[in-house]
Amino acid sequence: YYEAVGRRKKTVARVRLYIKNLKNIKKGEIFVNDKKIEEIYPSYKVEFLKTPLKLTDNLERFAISVKVNGGGLNGQLEAIVHGISRALILVDNSYKKVLKQYKLLTRDPRKKERRKVGTGGKARREKQSPKR
Repeated sequence: YYEAVGRRKKTVARVRLYIKNLKNIKKGEIFVNDKKIEEIYPSYKVEFLKTPLKLTDNLERFAISVKVNGGGLNGQLEAIVHGISRALILVDNSYKKVLKQYKLLTRDPRKKERRKVGTGGKARREKQSPKR
């Protein structure tokens, strides 16, 4: 198998692309945390998840297993796409040009801003001025 790590915000996704069928995963199927991808995400998001596979014509070539933790559903989805893209480059380096063109190899660097002391619990809230 080919293994890569995808990241987004607080989410980390370990992606494995298997060339052969596994016991519980057939080629063309994607399992996330031992569940079918269709059970976790709605169909329009599953289509976004398959974009790196479509761009490189590998939809039915691999059985894909993903372990993901942290973050919310969207962050996890983007981390999985990042991981699949990075794993595809390990398979064939010629995919890099296509994936880079669609910005699937770039990790989204935005993170949650830390809260500042004395701002009342929020990152950008200003200190309350005195009433009188």
